[in-house]
Amino acid sequence: MTIDPGLSKTSLLSHDERLDRLAEIAIRVGLQLRAGQELVLTAPVDALPLVRRITEHAYKAGASLVTTLYSDDETTLARFRHAPDESFDRASGWLYDGMAAAFRSGAARLAVIGEDPSLLSGQDSQKVARANRARSAAYKPALELIVGFDINWSIVSYATPAWAKAVFPDDPAPVALARLWDAIFAASRVDGPDPVAAWKQHNAALNARTSLLNDKRFSALHFQGPGTDLTVGLADDHWWEGGASTAKNGIVCNANIPTEEVFTTPHRLRVDGTVRSTKPLSYQGTLIEDIAVRFEGGRIVESSARTGADVLAKVLATDEGARRLGEVALVPHSSPISHSGILFYNTLFDENAASHIALGQAYTKCIRDGDKLTPPQLTEKGANTSLIHIDWMIGSDQINVDGIRGDGGREPLMRGGEWA
Repeated sequence: MTIDPGLSKTSLLSHDERLDRLAEIAIRVGLQLRAGQELVLTAPVDALPLVRRITEHAYKAGASLVTTLYSDDETTLARFRHAPDESFDRASGWLYDGMAAAFRSGAARLAVIGEDPSLLSGQDSQKVARANRARSAAYKPALELIVGFDINWSIVSYATPAWAKAVFPDDPAPVALARLWDAIFAASRVDGPDPVAAWKQHNAALNARTSLLNDKRFSALHFQGPGTDLTVGLADDHWWEGGASTAKNGIVCNANIPTEEVFTTPHRLRVDGTVRSTKPLSYQGTLIEDIAVRFEGGRIVESSARTGADVLAKVLATDEGARRLGEVALVPHSSPISHSGILFYNTLFDENAASHIALGQAYTKCIRDGDKLTPPQLTEKGANTSLIHIDWMIGSDQINVDGIRGDGGREPLMRGGEWA
């Protein structure tokens, strides 16, 4: 499926109908919410029209309670402009403890995102880093339950004016917003005759790819292209995932809407070489462009970026695990999101346009029987631990990927960004 920026001209559905379908996909595909489950929902205030529809579909699916927490760009900026210095070492631990408690009691998690990619780019980078570090530490109990797939969780997007202007800066605001909505709807498989069936078919294709990779049992991946010569050792007993997967609570969910990736866990000590980003990383309101790093023994020992280098350096200083990898993912350059030709400045979309790696916390689900292993046992297998999990893109039509077997033999996996 190719994203057509002019799709709204030919779609037989109104914007409200498409928005309602996106809400239905979030509940029936993203979460597969069960009757009796609570839902914890976070969203920007701009996304209220989608939140209302999601809430309606959640209750129709039998949700026992939907609790929504809203964020707002202007109030976020007010903190950085006017709060006392000591504010930036604080986070709402009580809130995140409550979210973790909700997850432990069986609640599902849905995030609606649509942030301004450069919201904090003009703010003090030290304050931004301190605030992010405090939030990461406070959020860790809840994050561990998410990355461990203890619960069914998902992420969907809402087109906001600030995000749309960043993606289509030369268009008038209404046109930019309409184009971004078209791209979101297309990537989320909203416009077909049966979106839920379309997602079932797409998940089956991704599952076939993960089955092939799990049968191969490669010990490492080798990425090579302009500025990149990187060997990513894979964790012992690693397991590939992609599309829909089963959480520990037994519910099959799609964690990302949209998704085009298959991914697994690298070995925290077995990553070596150099790698350059192929798309900008929008992180907590700062745009980090042209990232270049060098790994030795699994750890980043050199790093640079054309913009946002100071924020990148502070991210890497979050904790010991922030300099190591928690995920490696393969995405063909011909993915629908890549074919759109749109740079979204949003990781949820841009990571599904290109192969990528993630700094920080590993998905323990990507270790065979990871749910039965203790933290020390997971570490022994190679899984990384950190307060962060940040994806950034390293794939393009100039990147080749080989799978390396345990005996050192090599097999082409991708050539020119496409499956070989």
